[in-house]
Amino acid sequence: MTKLFYAPGACSLGIHVLLEEIGKPYELSKMSLRDGDQRKPEFAAVNPKGKVPTLQRDDGSVLTEFPAIAVWLARTNPQAKLLPDDIETQARVTEALAFVVATIHMQGFSRLFGPGNFAPSEADHPAVLARGREIAEKGLALIDKALAGKDYIAGSFSIADAALFYVETWAGGKGVTLPANCAAHLARMKARPAVQRALQQEGLAA
Repeated sequence: MTKLFYAPGACSLGIHVLLEEIGKPYELSKMSLRDGDQRKPEFAAVNPKGKVPTLQRDDGSVLTEFPAIAVWLARTNPQAKLLPDDIETQARVTEALAFVVATIHMQGFSRLFGPGNFAPSEADHPAVLARGREIAEKGLALIDKALAGKDYIAGSFSIADAALFYVETWAGGKGVTLPANCAAHLARMKARPAVQRALQQEGLAA
């Protein structure tokens, strides 16, 4: 059975949502990033990168990196309609997915969660935090424009929305203001039964 290695509220939440949207049986393996579970030998044997999400498939093979896992889940479960059929919309979904993960998350929120990873000196941390907030807010403003007049990034729910959802859940706790369309998207996502199940399973308030 497919197994998702996750940490509650981390970016793995987006993959958790996709698994719930698909509706097939899967297992969960909870990781505590605070306790350093991602650095323990037993997890290193599964994913030497030491991070979530990590997906162990039925045959024991392992997939890492949010975009790769999301695309694989979409392609192997076409009935869930997680990736549009037409190439133009597919490209826009991939574009948004890459931007959310590589820029809003990795360049923006990563600075907010771990300023020490960007500047060893604590004296520089305020500048790192300010830069992280700036990148996150500028990125979300661009996504906000893409959401204008639409419920979801591609019109209907896709893997890009699962990625956007997890960064939207981080915003309030890190002093990042969600623009109007993103705030509406977050509320729309929280109303989806699959999202509610994922949040409940991770012990997060819906």
